[in-house]
Amino acid sequence: MLNTLKDADARVGIKQSKKEVEAGNVQTAFVAEDADPHVTEPFVRLCARKAVEVVYVKTMAELGHAAGIHVGAAVAVKLKSV
Repeated sequence: MLNTLKDADARVGIKQSKKEVEAGNVQTAFVAEDADPHVTEPFVRLCARKAVEVVYVKTMAELGHAAGIHVGAAVAVKLKSV
């Protein structure tokens, strides 16, 4: 499922991802297991409230690479198709 992130309409980073979840635009959320829990736990709770599937990824580096960026990412989201 992670391999679909690079070619999808996606957002990377906590602020942009949170906005998209709150707006109801997210199909799947990805969270790095090695990211700071103070950052990821509130995001995961928001996803649960909005019924968004959360997929965990081993590392921030792996998530950043899958999202097509050259740095690590704590969270990323795949947006719903329109």
